[in-house]
Amino acid sequence: MNQAGGLADIKVVDLTRALAGPYCTMILGDHGADVVKIEIPDTGDETRLWAPPFVDGESAYYLSINRNKRSLTLDLKNEMGKRVLERLMEESDVLVENFSPGALARLAFPWERIHTINRRLIYCAISGFGSDGPGRAWPAYDLIVQGMSGMQGLTGQPDGVPTMVGVPVADMVAGLYAAIGILVALHARESNGEGQFVDATMLGSMVSLLSRQGARFFATGESPRPEGNVHASIAPYQTFLARDGYVNICVGNNALFERFCRALGLDELLEDERYADNTKRVKHRDTLAASVEKRIAELAKDDVVRRLREVNVPVGPIYTLAEVFRDPAAKHLELMREVDHPTAGKVKVTGFPLRMSGTSPSIRRHPPALGEHSDEVLRELGFADDEIAALRREGAI
Repeated sequence: MNQAGGLADIKVVDLTRALAGPYCTMILGDHGADVVKIEIPDTGDETRLWAPPFVDGESAYYLSINRNKRSLTLDLKNEMGKRVLERLMEESDVLVENFSPGALARLAFPWERIHTINRRLIYCAISGFGSDGPGRAWPAYDLIVQGMSGMQGLTGQPDGVPTMVGVPVADMVAGLYAAIGILVALHARESNGEGQFVDATMLGSMVSLLSRQGARFFATGESPRPEGNVHASIAPYQTFLARDGYVNICVGNNALFERFCRALGLDELLEDERYADNTKRVKHRDTLAASVEKRIAELAKDDVVRRLREVNVPVGPIYTLAEVFRDPAAKHLELMREVDHPTAGKVKVTGFPLRMSGTSPSIRRHPPALGEHSDEVLRELGFADDEIAALRREGAI
């Protein structure tokens, strides 16, 4: 197995901050890319201040999405700082930024110039609504895009208040799609030798997740409404309250329904014509759910899970995060990792969603302190010590 990762030969200039961009570059870094995180001198990425909670003085938010990177402070409004950035572009494979659209061009680095500096460089811009068009100037945060994508309007209880997803999914999915776009562009470069511009948007990323809800709208012309924890086309497929907590149960066909009923002692439901197939079960969802709810309320959560898993019916408890990381499957997949940090000690972070037999992701670097690698990166670019001292005197780094 190659512990260096499948992207070990890729160098990334990371001009991102907050969440969508750093999440993208963390994914690239986890798979071996050399990610140089460019930060504003003195202040750095704003997530360094997004706290509490702190971990021994370090923002937990910042620590969660900035492993496997090196930090170089650079003032991009300083002419000497711009020359450093240009040198980085010449030596790199990928540049990622999530400034307001057009901000990098206003700093004298439009795509056309970047492509001239290094024709193999892939430039990925992440924004709320795209690099052009009517939404170009609109500021975007996760909550704004969750609302405008329709996702928030689909989430929550029927007749309740629209509810945002419990994690910043618009930011993170945009980061995921940006990483996919970069990988596609790197593959295309293998055949044509050319870099390209990748325009990743939070709105487009979220709309792509509408899936069956989008299909329902296209088919009927009617906008789906929030359904709570119920599936509109399958029953029983919802959350139930056991004696000591909640469980999710998904029964998608007749064979599952028979095993489900027998495992929970609900054999009488199998004799009821109202529940003979899924179409009928959906039509009579309310009476079906009432019978199931009454039975499950008599049982402990773990008992429900055990009974249904024994007959291979899809079931799972609703966990707190403390329970997530105690779960045997999560432990087996190593979904909580530790990284040594010079000031915060051992920092717990989430693990990797992928396991690969040949080029495994890994944690090789702690989330960097502000400017921790400035001199190191500059020396690699060919700057002599007296030149680095001059950059520091001029406020470029």
